[in-house]
Amino acid sequence: MGTRNDETQGFSTEKPRDKAVLAGVNLPDAWSGGMGGLADLPELARLVDTAGADVMGQVEQNRHRPVPSTFLGKGRLEDLQELVEETEANLVVFDNDLSPAQGKNLEKILEVNVIDRTELILDIFASHASTRQSRLQVELAQLQYMLPRLTRLWSHLERQAGGIGTRGPGETQLETDRRLVNKRITALRSQLKDIASNRQTQVRGRQDVFKASLIGYTNAGKSTLMNGITDAKVYVKDQLFATLDATTRRVELDERRRFLLTDTVGFIRRLPHHLVESFKATLQEVQDADLMIHVVEASSDDPEHQISSVNEVLKDIVPGDKPTLMVFNKMDLVDEELFINRFSRIYPEALFVSAKSKAGWDELRDEVVARMVADERIVRVSIPVSNLQCLSRFHRTGSVVDQIFEADLCLVTLRLKEEELNRLIKREGAQLIDD
Repeated sequence: MGTRNDETQGFSTEKPRDKAVLAGVNLPDAWSGGMGGLADLPELARLVDTAGADVMGQVEQNRHRPVPSTFLGKGRLEDLQELVEETEANLVVFDNDLSPAQGKNLEKILEVNVIDRTELILDIFASHASTRQSRLQVELAQLQYMLPRLTRLWSHLERQAGGIGTRGPGETQLETDRRLVNKRITALRSQLKDIASNRQTQVRGRQDVFKASLIGYTNAGKSTLMNGITDAKVYVKDQLFATLDATTRRVELDERRRFLLTDTVGFIRRLPHHLVESFKATLQEVQDADLMIHVVEASSDDPEHQISSVNEVLKDIVPGDKPTLMVFNKMDLVDEELFINRFSRIYPEALFVSAKSKAGWDELRDEVVARMVADERIVRVSIPVSNLQCLSRFHRTGSVVDQIFEADLCLVTLRLKEEELNRLIKREGAQLIDD
């Protein structure tokens, strides 16, 4: 008898998608714990779709404060229960963050799996992590989130560990799990610290090159821009968090000039704190950048909301003010004239581009170059031949315009910043000839 072929028999080997019902509570902005503000169920629906589930319906409620035991009020909870039964959903996703007790109570009432916004985002990150660093970062964030929830996740283990070889100290299985999770968290932090140290070594090797980082809301088109400007072949897909790892490429302007461009992980409204903490090694590229290129999806329902969400996350990552270039992408999907009239008043130096149609790419590259040379001067200096090693860095960065040797001196024309000129004069015995 031949082997059965699922395709020829009309069967699909793909795992069926979950059926999800969404729930969200609109709370006052000042509500503590990062839960305040309006729920964003359309964004939650996109997250659920990215995670691999179909949205069957939603329930939303306005409250001054969440119900301590179930988050939702009694009436809305009954509506949610009916919706789950009618749609035969096997998953309920809250746009708010739930406490361990609330999650446990809701699962008991609804008799389906219940997850909150943070769990959903962590799941997406886990499925998209492709490098060792991103996998370690996601695992760390998951364990940090899971640690206070072990009672809910492993309630069947809240008993005395028994059996041969387990009797003795009287430690419960739950306590053992907590100890093992803490041990793993410590190990992950150590490994990520080593990766961060290696990354710092790489960064020191390119300190003299101008660095620009693409930042922005997830799915704003950063990776498409990166590919267009640098031919980096970064993974691109119309979904949230398609890119988790920072990718850096060199952009050659001419024989002498170049800059580095980095694509970074996208941000989102209320990005989970554990993720921000664990991804700090990746986001180090943003901290080290000379220029942040803030990419905004022009076709989103509320571009200003995306901008404020990104700025909120940046406050925890980038200390102080860093030069920022605002770039509105996907202009091919909006009424260009109306959009530019509105946002050019708010952001007079912004650029308006379309990564898909390549409109505005040259202007973006030119603006990065303009920012790169904004504080540079072209000067002629004389340097003792015995100190010519100080020019090696300027040769690497293409800042040496020309040089002429005269006896024991070298007359050099340099393109450099004021602080670099002062350093040459004070430390290397250089003398300014003319400006």
